[in-house]
Amino acid sequence: MDIKDFIKTDIVIVGSGVAGLFCALCLPKDKEILVITKENLNECDSYLAQGGVCVLKDIDDFNCYFEDTMKAGHYENNPESVRVMIESSTDIIKTLVELGVKFDTDEEGDFDYTREGAHRRNRILHHKDETGKEITATLLKIAKKRENITFVAQTTMIDFIEKDNICQGIVCEDEYGEMGAIIARDIVLATGGIGGLFLNSTNYPHITGDSFALALKHNVELQDMNYIQIHPTTLYSKQKGRRFLISESVRGEGAILLNENGERFTDELQPRDVVTNAIVDEMAKFNTDHVYITLPTMNSGEAAERFPNIYEACLDEGYDITKDKVPVTPAQHYMMGGVKTDINGKTSMQHLYAVGETACNGVHGRNRLASNSLLESLVFAKRAAILIANDNEEKPLDLPKLDLKSYPAKAEREKEFKRLIMDEIRGKDREFYDKWCNYED
Repeated sequence: MDIKDFIKTDIVIVGSGVAGLFCALCLPKDKEILVITKENLNECDSYLAQGGVCVLKDIDDFNCYFEDTMKAGHYENNPESVRVMIESSTDIIKTLVELGVKFDTDEEGDFDYTREGAHRRNRILHHKDETGKEITATLLKIAKKRENITFVAQTTMIDFIEKDNICQGIVCEDEYGEMGAIIARDIVLATGGIGGLFLNSTNYPHITGDSFALALKHNVELQDMNYIQIHPTTLYSKQKGRRFLISESVRGEGAILLNENGERFTDELQPRDVVTNAIVDEMAKFNTDHVYITLPTMNSGEAAERFPNIYEACLDEGYDITKDKVPVTPAQHYMMGGVKTDINGKTSMQHLYAVGETACNGVHGRNRLASNSLLESLVFAKRAAILIANDNEEKPLDLPKLDLKSYPAKAEREKEFKRLIMDEIRGKDREFYDKWCNYED
C-alpha cells in the first residue's frame, strides 16, 4: 500500500467499552480520535458488568481496601498499581457523577454502598444490577456528541502496523471482508478479554483476545496470560452461548449456595477462586454439573427492585430466586493477565497502549477482587490519555511494506489467533488449561 491509501488520525482506540470510551473522553478535544469496535457499539463486556464499582469511602478505609485487593490477588499484585487505583477512585467517581452517571442512594439520598466477596466493608457503588450498562451508556452518549471522536462499528483489528518496535497503526477488516489500514500517532488497545475462546463464558462470543494474539505475533510483552478468572455463579443451561451471570452482589446481599442435598457447603463471600473451587469439589462429589443458589434474605418484591435483571432472568427459567433453588455453574469471566503495561498504559512497543481488561499492570494479581474491574478500567484509561496528551516527542513515520492480499481469510485467521493464545496459556499453566480450556481432550 502507498501512504495515500491509509486512513490517517491522531489516535485510534480499538474497543468501545468503558476503558476505550473513557480514554477517548479524557484526551484533548483538539485530537482527532477514531474508535473502532468489532460488533455494535454497545456489544462490549462493560455493558454486562452487574455488581458495581469500588470506591475508597474515606481515608480510614485505605489499608483495608488495599489488603482486600492484595489478599484476593494472592499477593501477586503490583502494590503500586493497587495504590494508584485506590487513591484515584474518589476522583473517578466524582467525574462519573458530574458526567451524569446515576448510582443508587438510600432514603437520605446518600450513596447505597454494597459488599461483595472478599470485601470486609461495604464500598461498592451500584446502579441496581446493571452498573456497567449505566456507566458505559452514559460515556457513549457523551462521546457521540464530541466532534473530535468518530466511531466505526463492525470493524475488526487484524494486525499491527509496526517497524523497529514502533507502532504506526493497525490493519482492519469490516463486516463485508474489506480490508484497510489506519495510521495514527498513538494506538490504544481496549479489546477486552478472551471469553469467546471458552466453551462457557459470561463474555460476548466475539471477545476473542485479538490484542493478545497480535502481541504474540509482534513480540509485544504479555504478562500472566494464565491468570483467568472463573466466575462461580452463572445461570445453568444446556444451551450453547454466553452464560448469564448471577452477580456476586447477590451473595453480598445474603444469597447462599446449596449442594444436591440442599446443604450449604461454603462461605459465599470468600474470593471468587475459592468459591469456584468449592463448587467444583461439590459437583465432583455428587457427579453433577451444577449446584444451587437461593436468596432467603429478600422477598420477591425486594429482589425485583434490587436485582431486576437477575430476578427476571431466573423467572424466565422458572425460578423465583427468593424461594427456589436456582441451578448455577462456574464459567470463564475475566482476564487478570494480558498485554503488559506500566501504570500509564504503556506497552513494550512504542506508541502502543493498552487499557481495561486487555492490559495487565498487575493491579489484580492472580485473582480479581469483585467490582475492581470497572474502576481499574477508568483509572488507567485516564492515565494513558494524560500520558498521550503530554507526549510531544516527534514520532518518525516509517511504514513497513504492506500487502493486504497476504492476510488469511477470517476463519483461518481466527483459528490461528486462538491457537497462539491457547498455546501461551498451556505453556504457562498446563493444569488450568486441561481443566478449563482443553475441549478436544
